[in-house]
Amino acid sequence: MSFTNPLEILVSTILSAQCTDERVNLVTKTLFKKYRTVENYAKANIKTFEQEIRSTGFYRNKAKNIIASAKKILKDFNGKVPDSMDKLIQLPGVARKTANIVLFNGFGKIEGIAVDTHVRRVSQRLGLSKNSDPQKIEQDLMRLLDRKEWGHFSYYLIEHGRKICVAKKPKCLECILQELCPSRKFFYPE
Repeated sequence: MSFTNPLEILVSTILSAQCTDERVNLVTKTLFKKYRTVENYAKANIKTFEQEIRSTGFYRNKAKNIIASAKKILKDFNGKVPDSMDKLIQLPGVARKTANIVLFNGFGKIEGIAVDTHVRRVSQRLGLSKNSDPQKIEQDLMRLLDRKEWGHFSYYLIEHGRKICVAKKPKCLECILQELCPSRKFFYPE
């Protein structure tokens, strides 16, 4: 995703739910020119904003959450995107995954590991976690890795999940981890 500050990464991450980064970047290219401040988002007309983000899917809920988050940032955080997990998860539409992404990319802080659908799938297939709950997967991964690796690790798994360990038919024969992967035999029995 393309962004230049914590507010933009927050908006981009909320928009990215069930949406590709490419689509988010197309939408935010225009959006970030019109909405430059927290105040701009807080004062946005919800119907207009919904149409501006419509192509990202789930646009009504995303618009409601972005506008409500901006209002809360103005009211409770002096107009600045908060830089801690406990404060970020107070924002509408923000759970641990989004907070981890905002903290790492917006502030250079590492609090945890962002777990999206790719991270969940690849972690399970590689045997890094037997859990299905994103918070439990995050805890499993955090126990396995040094803290300094947490911020980038989800991006490695996401990329691997998009290109090799795809949902329907993983490309196990192309995978550099095939010898270590307990799931390979499920997809390519010998």
